[in-house]
Amino acid sequence: MYQASPNFSLRVACLQTTATPDVALNLAQVERLARDAAAAGAQFLALPEAFDFLAPHRDAVRAHAQREPENKALQLVSGLTKELGVWILAGSVSARDDSGNTVNRSVLYDHQGNAVGRYDKIHLFDVDLPDGSSSRESEFYRAGTSAAVVPTPWGILGLSICYDVRFAHLYRRLVQRGATLLSVPAAFSPVTGPLHWHPLLRARAIETGCFVVAPAQCGDNYAGRHSYGHSLIVDPWGVVLAEGGEQPGVVLADLDLARVNQFRTAIPSWGLDLPFTDAEQGA
Repeated sequence: MYQASPNFSLRVACLQTTATPDVALNLAQVERLARDAAAAGAQFLALPEAFDFLAPHRDAVRAHAQREPENKALQLVSGLTKELGVWILAGSVSARDDSGNTVNRSVLYDHQGNAVGRYDKIHLFDVDLPDGSSSRESEFYRAGTSAAVVPTPWGILGLSICYDVRFAHLYRRLVQRGATLLSVPAAFSPVTGPLHWHPLLRARAIETGCFVVAPAQCGDNYAGRHSYGHSLIVDPWGVVLAEGGEQPGVVLADLDLARVNQFRTAIPSWGLDLPFTDAEQGA
């Protein structure tokens, strides 16, 4: 199990973006924010879900999806890590897996431009919301089947994407595999965002004793689609260290990684799962 040094710290940046169907515009925004974050001393930069492209039609998404080596957004991120000397989480892009299926994929790059970890979104956003809007992400993507943790210089990072945040058992599994940091790149709905975004992310931090880094989409992505914003960085005690608003920008926080050990020593619930059965009740 990874043990954080008492003097070990990390400056992390959530890059809050507004993705549209215009890829060139999206990537120009990403590059500008990444340079701003690196200039502010960030060592680890995290991008939102679908930072490269958002469009309303599944055919457009599928046509946009490419394998990693041909993906322009991932090429940009890889180049920026080498130039700026930082690690970057490409929150998610529309990609093609080895079988040619379209997936919603998160990719982590080290400071030398190497892809050191990837994760395909398991829980796809198929919902009917109270405002009458609906989503069928399963029409766009094939669901992933594997949880993913990746070693970094600051601890083990557990990967997830947006709607995953509602499935606590995934995060339990990530922390059982050694995670001390959790990433939750998102493009959260403005209907559920004001009600659920903060409590869900704080709960994931508290129940695992991890730092949570949640870069989010914001603003008007295309006609009829708006993203909530409010990128969050949360410590293991559930304290919000930094929060974005509803405009694109850089959200910075300094993580005292000793807080992981402090929390887990004080409240060691993350390692005390006990077996139980379903008891029958009644006469």
